[in-house]
Amino acid sequence: MTTIESPRSGKIGSGKIAPKYNRTGSSRGNFEMIAWLFMRLSGIVLVVLIFGHLFVNLLVGEGIHAIDFGFVAGKWADPFWQFWDLAMLWLAMLHGTNGVRTIINDYAEKDSTRFWLKVVLYAATAVIIILGTLVIFTFNPCPVVDGVQLPGGFCPAP
Repeated sequence: MTTIESPRSGKIGSGKIAPKYNRTGSSRGNFEMIAWLFMRLSGIVLVVLIFGHLFVNLLVGEGIHAIDFGFVAGKWADPFWQFWDLAMLWLAMLHGTNGVRTIINDYAEKDSTRFWLKVVLYAATAVIIILGTLVIFTFNPCPVVDGVQLPGGFCPAP
């Protein structure tokens, strides 16, 4: 008769945890717990941000027919909407990056592959967050090109 040993110990019924299953507090474990918690909390906040975004953009006023350059320019003239869109951008990117990081950890078998996939992921995330943040805060709805203001009914007279 073959006996099956418990993964928690070297011998059945010894009550001791084998060293490879030791549950000491490590920084890696804490990071994964914080990442797990971040996914849940950011998901809840993202649901509110996204549905608020869809409601304002698609249902209020003239609905989808009102969305154009002037609509976005008007929204981003208000710091509230700049912060709203910034929070949506940052949370969505960090939430998605954390999810893809988890997939890479689960499915990339070689350490070198896992490392380079994460480098590409983090670089792409940083570029998108930086460019998106710059666009939100440096957006100028009434640009002047060669001393001539571009046309648009939403820009004040020069």
